[in-house]
Amino acid sequence: MLVRFWGTRGSLPVALRADAALGKISRALVAASGRTFADEAEAARFAQDNLDFATWGTYGGATSCVEIEGGDDAFLICDMGSGLREFGIDAFRRCAAGHPRIYHFFMSHLHWDHIMGFPFFGPAFDPGATIVIHAGHPDAEQALRRQQEEISFPVPFDWLRAKFEFITHAEGEPFEVAGVSVTLARQHHSHDSYGFRFEREGRAVVYSTDSEHRVDNMESEAAFEGFFRDADLVVCDTMYSLGDTVSLKQDWGHSSNVVAVDLCQAAGARRLALFHHEPTYTDADIQRMHAETVRYEELVRGDRPPLEVICAYDGLEVSV
Repeated sequence: MLVRFWGTRGSLPVALRADAALGKISRALVAASGRTFADEAEAARFAQDNLDFATWGTYGGATSCVEIEGGDDAFLICDMGSGLREFGIDAFRRCAAGHPRIYHFFMSHLHWDHIMGFPFFGPAFDPGATIVIHAGHPDAEQALRRQQEEISFPVPFDWLRAKFEFITHAEGEPFEVAGVSVTLARQHHSHDSYGFRFEREGRAVVYSTDSEHRVDNMESEAAFEGFFRDADLVVCDTMYSLGDTVSLKQDWGHSSNVVAVDLCQAAGARRLALFHHEPTYTDADIQRMHAETVRYEELVRGDRPPLEVICAYDGLEVSV
């Protein structure tokens, strides 16, 4: 399976400001220290080899949208955040090359940052496309239709031309989609959210965002240890630092990098992707949290196998 991250921010999209871009360029020029480059490709190699990611790159600003490539003749997509627009553009390209126009969406929940990309999803206007929406919420169709009512958006849902199907699933009951076994787990979040576990040919990917896990109540998290068990990749809500969740943002429905490491280590997961980044965090803030998380994992690992900690960004691809 191949996991593509089209949107990794939480709550609302953010854009890189001009002063932030200028800061990156300034740091790069100082690091170059008068060097000259034959072309842009040589300059890019220098940047990647000598600068940190927060300087030469960006974690991006689109909200949650993650593609899992590995199903038979269908697209598999988790959530419809603003990153969905870019996915739709890329899907048109792949469909022109022969990919079937079948889209299976797996909805963690129905809050705006996780559905706001759908009105801009080009394939929804394709009469040859089939869109199947899988959710634990029976009101998924209502949520998508409501955001395209005239008071909110100029294009009503009924103007869309794709063939739609909405399927409500029960938690803990596996079902198969395009050759992939999928299981839901209910999570602690306003109006509930659901994590998804995808399994195929001995590989497992878990998508678990907008879920609050508490370090002072880890006994109640035993079910999530089972849900994460031996996963090759866990995409996990790590919106806040542990200090934020304990002191300021308890009961906000999100989790921390520290608890994500604890859960993944207990479950024997192999790789953790930090996800659903706080919109007020700069690239430097996110990079710092990533480094702190890697260090924390090393300190508490003990005699367990290493847990690889990566930090998701818009455009990242991870092979599983």
